[in-house]
Amino acid sequence: MSDEPENPSPFPYGMYTTDAQRWNKALKAYARTNRKNPTPAESHLWQELRAHKLGVQFRRQHAIKQFIVDFVCLAAWLIIEVDGSVHGDASQAEYDGGRSHELQECGFLVLRFTNEEVLYQMPKVLHSIHEHLLLLHPAYRK
Repeated sequence: MSDEPENPSPFPYGMYTTDAQRWNKALKAYARTNRKNPTPAESHLWQELRAHKLGVQFRRQHAIKQFIVDFVCLAAWLIIEVDGSVHGDASQAEYDGGRSHELQECGFLVLRFTNEEVLYQMPKVLHSIHEHLLLLHPAYRK
């Protein structure tokens, strides 16, 4: 009898993020382009999230289902989106709401911040992220 678990999950933290076909066909190039050309707000927030600066790993421009999310902490099931002015448009806001709903159906919590919040109120943004990590990540104590 083996001590290995039966059917170990091939996905981190027991979840899938996207399938290989979707990744290779459509999402990989898009995610790579987004990582190479971040908005100023995304770049600013990434400097605060990268290299376990908050005590957990974040990924940027990560594929989940058919979406590319700005930032995700897979261990906490926490997604962070940075929204520019286009997200204030009614049709874009409706799309964002549906997208957030689908991601929440997968078990993620989606936090949204505006570009202005990230660029000019970073302590407030980091406090909010910290508070959510305390709630969502059982081992988090930064």
